[in-house]
Amino acid sequence: MANGTTLSHLDNDVLKRVFIHHLNRLYFGKCYLNAQLDNLIEKASFSALKLGLQEFADDLKKQISRMHEIYQLINEAPSDENCNPIKSIVRDNFCLDEPQSLTIVTDTDIILYVQMLEHINITACSMLKNLSVLLNFDNIDQLLTECGDESADNAHLFNLITTEYIG
Repeated sequence: MANGTTLSHLDNDVLKRVFIHHLNRLYFGKCYLNAQLDNLIEKASFSALKLGLQEFADDLKKQISRMHEIYQLINEAPSDENCNPIKSIVRDNFCLDEPQSLTIVTDTDIILYVQMLEHINITACSMLKNLSVLLNFDNIDQLLTECGDESADNAHLFNLITTEYIG
């Protein structure tokens, strides 16, 4: 770290604030994406993509539910006070309000950005797991593992959809 401090020298209050900060970003990013999924499904033209997005929507709801449980287990409430880069990715990068002359452009944009978001989620879950170990949040490890595993499975699913779609 820039000031020479290492994580082993940070107190639990600081680590918990970092944990909650990243949990909030992940949680509200997923909530925002969940609110946009019907629009994504409607915009998709490829049937396998529509089905994949529906499966993704189901997983997203389970992940949001798990995160609610995490908040309860650590006696915290979700807070959407900070700028959320995941919301920005969904809002700005999907560009769904801009009509495309080729449906393949819209479909591949959806696939690309869903995969990108899932890789962010995988990394975020890994960071949260590392922080939870430092904070002795043993009771949430499995919940974070399941969220990360579902994100990895979804990233793989959309890779398979890409292969089916464009070869």
